[in-house]
Amino acid sequence: MQIHGDLTINGRKYRKGDEIPWYFVYPFFLFHMGVFGLSGFFMAYASEGPGLVFLYMHGGIACVVYLIFYLVIFGIDRVRWMFINAGLGLFGIYAQIDWILSAFGKRAADYSAAVHFIPFFYYVLYTFLLHQMLLDLSRARDNERRRRWIDAAYIAGSLLVYGTIWLSQR
Repeated sequence: MQIHGDLTINGRKYRKGDEIPWYFVYPFFLFHMGVFGLSGFFMAYASEGPGLVFLYMHGGIACVVYLIFYLVIFGIDRVRWMFINAGLGLFGIYAQIDWILSAFGKRAADYSAAVHFIPFFYYVLYTFLLHQMLLDLSRARDNERRRRWIDAAYIAGSLLVYGTIWLSQR
């Protein structure tokens, strides 16, 4: 994958335009963001969780750092796609948050929008990463026709999964 800014990985410097192996990016970020995202989720929805200020400091700073990495690694055009994911994600997130919280005897409506922000933003970052990984694994990033097909399949698949979860909750 070609990076869109300068980056150092394991002491080696990569310059804008250099190629880096996908396995330097996806396993690390999927694991790291998964851990931070889960901790943010559990803090946000804990019965006796930390205050909103701590939640925003813990999760907000991490989200900004991830966003900077995304701009360097994927570039502005792909990050723009993240916000398309956010649009899809508003539907998916609400359906899935309610579904996940139901396992703990809670509902999304039990919390203010301010509490939902960090878990929702982690969700957007994580689904963006999954979409980018799908583009790279299918070798569609530099193939316009294949990328359009993967993008359309991603949207359709997302709507199918989110709609199924949402309908199962009704």
